[in-house]
Amino acid sequence: MITAGDFRKGMTVEIDGQVCLIVDFQHVKPGKGAAFVRTKYKNVLTGSAVETTFNPTEKFEEVHIERRDMQYLYNDGSLYYFMDLDNYEQQAVGIDKVEDSIPYLKENMVATLEFFKGEVISISPPTFVELKITQTEPGVKGNTVSGSTKPAKVETGATIQVPLFVNQGDTIRIDTRTGEYMERV
Repeated sequence: MITAGDFRKGMTVEIDGQVCLIVDFQHVKPGKGAAFVRTKYKNVLTGSAVETTFNPTEKFEEVHIERRDMQYLYNDGSLYYFMDLDNYEQQAVGIDKVEDSIPYLKENMVATLEFFKGEVISISPPTFVELKITQTEPGVKGNTVSGSTKPAKVETGATIQVPLFVNQGDTIRIDTRTGEYMERV
């Protein structure tokens, strides 16, 4: 058991029977009245964010989230299959858990799966991925306004905004946290 006064960013606790990730917190000690902890947390299972205050002495159960690196194998339309690199067991995951990561995952890529009580709750692709551009319009000569971008479709089907000098067939590095172009490889 931990108290609200012990909250830290990234900590996972059980609040009202739900598994929640502490996104932000602030200890407030007003001139009058008792101190409190202003907290922003995200429900791990539903993704909804909540801001609320707690008494610093309120107790919560700390939740253990297991993280495993697994290789993305394939999808069969409704399920996505991952293989544990240690014991070669396969894990089938529904689209609702992978929809944010799928634009950046291609076959044989390693992703981090988070488990709570043996069930997958989220999937994180690598922070940076290198993907080949399959479709984009050529840059127009003379259109050199700084910061100009154009849409480009990558091999996984995602559309990314890229600078005008990037062409079809180029391989680019993408930051999966923001979905932004980083550099040409």
